[in-house]
Amino acid sequence: MGVAVSGYNTGYDRGVVLRGLRLLGRSIRDEPATFAIGALGSVLFAVMTVASAYVIGAVVGDVAVPAIEAGRVPAGALALGGAAILGVSVLKIVGILGRRLGAGAMQYRLQARYRRAVTQRYLDLPMSWHQRHPTGTLLSNANNDVESAFMPIAPFPFAVGTVTMLVTAIVALLVTDWVLALVGVAVFPTVFVINVVYSRRSAPLQAAAQRLRGEVAAVAHESFDGALVVKTAGREAAETARFAVVSDQLRDASIAAGRIRGLFDPLMDALPNVGTLAVLVVGSVRLAAGDLTVPQLVSAAFLFSVLAFPVRAIGWVLGDLPRAVAGADRVDGVLAAEGEMAHGTAELPGTGAVELEFDRVRFGYGDGADVLTDVSFTVPAGRTVALVGATGAGKSTLTQLAARLVDPADGTVRLAGRDVRDLSAAALASTVALVPQVPFVFDDTVHGNVALDRPGVGADDAAAALRLAQADRFVAALPDSADTPVGERGASLSGGQRQRVTLARGLAGRPRLLILDDATSAVDPRVEQAILAGLRTTGTDTTVLVVAYRRATIALADEVVYLADGRVAARGPHRELLATVPGYAELVTAYEDAGDEMAEEVAG
Repeated sequence: MGVAVSGYNTGYDRGVVLRGLRLLGRSIRDEPATFAIGALGSVLFAVMTVASAYVIGAVVGDVAVPAIEAGRVPAGALALGGAAILGVSVLKIVGILGRRLGAGAMQYRLQARYRRAVTQRYLDLPMSWHQRHPTGTLLSNANNDVESAFMPIAPFPFAVGTVTMLVTAIVALLVTDWVLALVGVAVFPTVFVINVVYSRRSAPLQAAAQRLRGEVAAVAHESFDGALVVKTAGREAAETARFAVVSDQLRDASIAAGRIRGLFDPLMDALPNVGTLAVLVVGSVRLAAGDLTVPQLVSAAFLFSVLAFPVRAIGWVLGDLPRAVAGADRVDGVLAAEGEMAHGTAELPGTGAVELEFDRVRFGYGDGADVLTDVSFTVPAGRTVALVGATGAGKSTLTQLAARLVDPADGTVRLAGRDVRDLSAAALASTVALVPQVPFVFDDTVHGNVALDRPGVGADDAAAALRLAQADRFVAALPDSADTPVGERGASLSGGQRQRVTLARGLAGRPRLLILDDATSAVDPRVEQAILAGLRTTGTDTTVLVVAYRRATIALADEVVYLADGRVAARGPHRELLATVPGYAELVTAYEDAGDEMAEEVAG
């Protein structure tokens, strides 16, 4: 069972340890206090571990052996030996507590810090960037990749403390017997060589597995998000097979990496034990020759035996480095992503409706052809303008430009005479409300979805917005009225009800510019007319830009902008365009005829 790891070469492998150490250094700079607590606790534990070897050696040599020879145990020596062992044990416990608390706090604080950083970066990046990256992959970056990046942090302070332990132990062994010290030191170059081999083999597999985790999340999210399509189209088996392909690839990559890790860990565990055995063999020979005493041999053997766990701790850190580097690369890729939309500092003074102006705007997605070319028109303050055009004419793109979800390649979009790029984020949010074509409802109550915890939007504002959106009647019929939970994505609501709730959300903030991107397509035509009529009669302080298809909706607008092939083909009152622009008349009539045919089919 193998896995392809294309895109990863030995250049990546050779640098993984160095890059992993740089990642650990960055972690220390980010969390110096918690690292210090963990490292100091680990150093205390290390020193007390070395000390315990000499305490045990002294108790055996100076208390146990004389007691066996004399046939009795002196009470004073026994109490002194017990107190020494107890004191060392208590200090070791203090060191363990500091090490674990510091390491745990450091790891979880770093994960929280970088999850927030990744999420904030997502919010800063424009819609065009998000459209190029699957949602599942973005979720994996913020969760799985961040977790993997700081996986070595848990044993890291302990590993730092064990360096102290190793240095102290080697010095102690040299003081005890230089021959035994050389036997012990011989183990550590072997540890280094094994780790280099492990990193070179494991790094590309860990990177492939980390990438595949993102792909699995992306496929799963897409399948869950499109559950309605999957069910109605009978695509369950196909989606299961599609998910199985990437999940099998992830399984194969993880197993391949696990096989190498499965060989690495036992070797790292065995080396200290082999060293201990070698110390005992060599020490026994030297004891028989009179070059060592019993306390010295016991201390050296015990000292080397307690080094087994610290060596494992270093192995844990080194073993986690390939996966950590792979996760950190993906996280850093998000943090370094370009395309942030910088906001200005300008505010829009006054209250009431604002004028919207498009001045020679050009826009295209990525490297594709332009969607909009030389678009210029104005929506006067307090007026309602309808955007009409065939599919792909650029209507939704214009609504995104007006709300500054994207910026034009050329030209300018202005609000009240100010370039939207000069406005602060707060000024835009308080001025413009976009109700999108596809409604999104949070897993919250009706009131929570309308208010969104915005300052100044209270229960009365939410209730007024629901009335204006013609949603008050069905909301009143819910079990707990506006306090009724609506489920994930508004699962308990119909399509038209979700549209009215999202429309109420846009109205509740009393926007000075309201943008409706076909936001009433799922409601009854009579309800739609009531909503738009209400906006005209009660929303006099709001400018409205509406993407419209129905003739009755278009007729309520003060002016119509007809788009064709990404350009403004005509503009003016609905009746005038209907009589003078054949393309417009044909399009509107086609929409109306299609609606009548659908109504007749439903009635039949």
